[in-house]
Amino acid sequence: MTRHKAPEDAIRTDSWSSGQMGITRTGESPPTADPRRWWGLVIIALAQLMVVLDATIVNIALPSAQHDLGMSDGNRQWVITAYTLAFGGLLLLGGRIADLVGRKRTFIIGLIGFAGASALGGAATGSGMLFGARALQGAFAAVLAPSALSLLTTTFTDPKERGKAFGIYGALAGSGSAIGFIVGGLLTEYLNWRWCLYVNIPIAIAAVFGAFALLHDRPGHSSARLDVPGAVLGCGGLVAIVYGFSEAEPRGWTDPLVLTLFAAGVVLLVAFVWWQSRARMPLLPLHIVKDRNRAGCFLTMGLAVIGMFGLFLFMTYYLQVVLGYSPVKTGLAFLPLTVAIIVGSTQISARLLNIAAPRMLMVPGMILAAGGMMLLTRMTIDSSYTTEILPALLLMGLGMGLTFMPVFATATAGVAPQDSGVTSATINTAQQVGGSIGTALLNTIATTSSAAYVTAHLHNPAQKALILKEGVVHGYTVAIWWAADIMLLAGLVAGLMVTAKAPRHGARAEDPVPEPVA
Repeated sequence: MTRHKAPEDAIRTDSWSSGQMGITRTGESPPTADPRRWWGLVIIALAQLMVVLDATIVNIALPSAQHDLGMSDGNRQWVITAYTLAFGGLLLLGGRIADLVGRKRTFIIGLIGFAGASALGGAATGSGMLFGARALQGAFAAVLAPSALSLLTTTFTDPKERGKAFGIYGALAGSGSAIGFIVGGLLTEYLNWRWCLYVNIPIAIAAVFGAFALLHDRPGHSSARLDVPGAVLGCGGLVAIVYGFSEAEPRGWTDPLVLTLFAAGVVLLVAFVWWQSRARMPLLPLHIVKDRNRAGCFLTMGLAVIGMFGLFLFMTYYLQVVLGYSPVKTGLAFLPLTVAIIVGSTQISARLLNIAAPRMLMVPGMILAAGGMMLLTRMTIDSSYTTEILPALLLMGLGMGLTFMPVFATATAGVAPQDSGVTSATINTAQQVGGSIGTALLNTIATTSSAAYVTAHLHNPAQKALILKEGVVHGYTVAIWWAADIMLLAGLVAGLMVTAKAPRHGARAEDPVPEPVA
């Protein structure tokens, strides 16, 4: 319900009513806009970019790290999985910590911890040390990411400015993984794989100083208590499911360990929901996910990222192994995708969200992205990048840019200040868990399809090398068809569930946080 205020203060509301954001009188602006807020956005964006690109920056460097540290083929996946497991599994806890301790303080702690873990990983003398450092990076990223989005939500209160800020944030969230490939390729080819970790240290140091100087926040709720049983159940359930998907690739979907992990994860998450309905101070207040718009945004994000991470995985191997690209050339091949995401977020979504309902951007965005994926299903062992790969990447990027920005803006609108951290964490959780599931699920589909193709076509031993290569590409195209279908499902979810309206004529969408930024 809208609070009653004095006339001079009655320019804002903090509700989400009938799927609509609160409104601001035409021509008026929030009274306490921070004059340095755009520099603050630079700091928030820098930290978010560091967290997102670290999920992929080591991918291209992995062969070099494996050789230096003597990892086995079976264990090398933990360089990636340790990060995504800790990140996805601990995000809800990190979001609630941001609400309790204070967003700025949590943001700074996350930056310092992330830099320390990066230094540890860069100096790793063995595989176990590197795995542990990557898990620590994920844990501190789980603290850092939700506090970054919460600070963005509370810093930008003017509707038009908020649209631009979320456009930039959505562009980074969508393109950060692709940027990771570019940076990882450059660092690996011209310096050393260890610099894929060391590069975070100067970025984090700059962000820490910037945060102290430029970011402002209300105090945390020190009288509140952390929901420890909820943290154990929720984080345990997510970790079990993500771990199960990561193990499904090498072990198979019917392996007893994989089935046990899935069962344990489901049981723990059911228990988590039951406990959240009874806890005095729940880790994830159920009213956040019961809201139709937010639930639709969370599902859309998770499904979209499943397809996107599948694309990154297959195109990395396709470009390097099949077409013979170098690490740098492979990274640069993703640059058009990154540019398209940025254009879609900052130049299209950010401009249209003030006049169009969010789903009017999200649905076409998913259809465009799915169309790009379908173009990739036509690739062969000697496809041309310019005529066959590039158009698909551009369509995919524009589609993701149209989708990410309204997802972030809609999911965080109308959230009470004490819940903004956990809401932000839920979005990031959907992103990380979706990425982990997409990598494991689509890679398993590709591997199975490749094996079936080779078995059916390998009649002449003299053609073995050619058939093996064709089999690999066939597996990729089959998995990409699945990814395209999942993206279409994401568009359907957005169209049916996200019912938020465009701002009414003569009114503008307003930030839901009721208190001014201190």
